[in-house]
Amino acid sequence: MLTFIGLGLHDERSVTVEGREALRAADRVFAEFYTSRLVGATVADLEAHHGVEIEVRDRAGVEQYPEPMLETAESEDVAFLTAGDTMISTTHVDLRMRAAERGVDTRVIHGVTAQSAASSLTGLQNYRFGKAVTLPFPYAHGADGVPASVVDGIEDNRERGLHTLVYLDIKVAGSSPAGPAEGEPDEFMTASEAAGMLAADWDPDALGVAVARAGSPDPVVAADTLASLSEREFGGPLHMLVVPGEVHHLEAEAVGTLAGCPDEILPER
Repeated sequence: MLTFIGLGLHDERSVTVEGREALRAADRVFAEFYTSRLVGATVADLEAHHGVEIEVRDRAGVEQYPEPMLETAESEDVAFLTAGDTMISTTHVDLRMRAAERGVDTRVIHGVTAQSAASSLTGLQNYRFGKAVTLPFPYAHGADGVPASVVDGIEDNRERGLHTLVYLDIKVAGSSPAGPAEGEPDEFMTASEAAGMLAADWDPDALGVAVARAGSPDPVVAADTLASLSEREFGGPLHMLVVPGEVHHLEAEAVGTLAGCPDEILPER
């Protein structure tokens, strides 16, 4: 059995009870933290809290050379851990399909996602979010500024009145030639950086909502123009940015009350 377990958003306690029980019962535990990570817990914290040993796999170890995990799962119960919800990344779907091709049973235990947290914290209604986009560091996509695909995604959603969740780039040390080298600090794009890029290359006066440290005891939610958000500090990672589309009057009230949006840039309520 290969069990995919989403760890939730923040620390070693964010996993569901079902996920905790499956993790502790596994014969062997693997994890990856290059697609996302828990900023409130180290691997050592996870191991100590759950009483397990965890083998962290890098990108190549999951996508190109998953045989150690798959071979073990043919005869033992294996847990594969990721931050957030375990099936958000397509690379994990691919791993599950490879397991199925080998005749290995699989199970998915979901965790809280960044998208559901963004909706919950901002008060923007979940069913009114369109396709999400990911904003990379300029050096990661080989050009300056915001990729056209990101702008197109936001504008396509706004034409339909939908909100856009903008995932912000993470570069784990040693995981990519374009990112920080092994031993250097991981790099996390901030909401202010993202807002500044969109303000410069798209629309400085558009409404944005910054979300920092969703799932932690001290999340921060702030709404303002993209230009104004670019000048603010939101503390430690992880950050997200939401670009609202058409805002319902109840959503406008929520963004004003929960995110401190200035009245002059809110739609009529």
